[in-house]
Amino acid sequence: MAGPQDGGPGSALRRDRFAFGPLEEGEALVEPILGSWEANMDHALTRSPIDVCSSRGEDAVVLGNLGVVRVLKVNAGSREVRVREGDLCLLLPFGRLDRFDYAELAYAYDAPGTIGLLAERTKMDARLLLPIPDGTAYSLPQWATYGRYFTAWDNWQKAYGCWRTQIADDDPANHLVFGWGGGVAFAELMLAKRAGFRVAMTAGSDERVAFLRENGITAVDRRRFPALSLPTRQERADRDRHQRRRTSVEDFLGVVRDLSDGHGVAIFVDNIGEPLYDVTLTALAREGVVTTCGWKAGMRLSHLRGAESISRHLHVNTHVWRLPDSPGIRDFQEAEGWIAPKGSDVIYDFDRVPELADDYANARIGSYFPMYRVNPL
Repeated sequence: MAGPQDGGPGSALRRDRFAFGPLEEGEALVEPILGSWEANMDHALTRSPIDVCSSRGEDAVVLGNLGVVRVLKVNAGSREVRVREGDLCLLLPFGRLDRFDYAELAYAYDAPGTIGLLAERTKMDARLLLPIPDGTAYSLPQWATYGRYFTAWDNWQKAYGCWRTQIADDDPANHLVFGWGGGVAFAELMLAKRAGFRVAMTAGSDERVAFLRENGITAVDRRRFPALSLPTRQERADRDRHQRRRTSVEDFLGVVRDLSDGHGVAIFVDNIGEPLYDVTLTALAREGVVTTCGWKAGMRLSHLRGAESISRHLHVNTHVWRLPDSPGIRDFQEAEGWIAPKGSDVIYDFDRVPELADDYANARIGSYFPMYRVNPL
């Protein structure tokens, strides 16, 4: 992506040549195969919540921090590396780590000097490459969705752990886990389902409603609540709009009551943010947990601290996952089949990446797992 452009997010992308230096010790030259289109790429192209070019002090940035690559060359030097030429690997999106190995800056996003997967060749620290298991039972498109799953794993472990600090003994089957729509929420609800919870999620298309049902998640059709989001700045003076929202909220809360035997949501996965945050809190059960690892539609939130305290609501916020946990999550996916269902992805050719950017921004993609193909396998 280059400087500010007019038009949709796709217009901020520019096809060009770029150069990088020779492989330093511990670096690998790689050939991207499949890249996963993530919300952070949309944020980068819309320059919200930050302008990554300005933040990095660079005129242009090569995006793409999650996907499958083929290793072409490794300069191990004196370092111990776990990848070899020819390996197919997952890129781990860690730009800068804190002292406990969590991400402070994201690779190919706000970490300066990092080169993403929207390139026919690129180089990176070999420590960020995690090999796909030999003889895997799953396809490369299934593995290319790993970012949503690894993120969901970390967020679920923290949210479930917090919930258990207050509800130590009760059967999860008595409790509802709910998520606003999205690929991370889908992966997280599949973990909740494994743990024995009731699970439900919103969806805004026939394709997604059917997909959720096929995977054992109660689908709540978002189209039944057309005015559920907060009014925009332009709509705030429209009294009819506020009344329509009250009706949508009441209808939605009625569905939650039915699904939860009147108790509300035990763990609410909310990666949307500001437009729906008040609904999330209202739908939450006593001793409930609202958990988030994203902010697709707004970062600034407000709530009544007293009300949240009296209701014993716990708020969990996570970002990415812990780097040393990556092999264990990968191995759980391989062993347990907790991975994107076969055929649930949609793949754009490299020349159509600007179209992919615009389709994603305008909610024209039915799949929870959009991706782009850079090089053939």
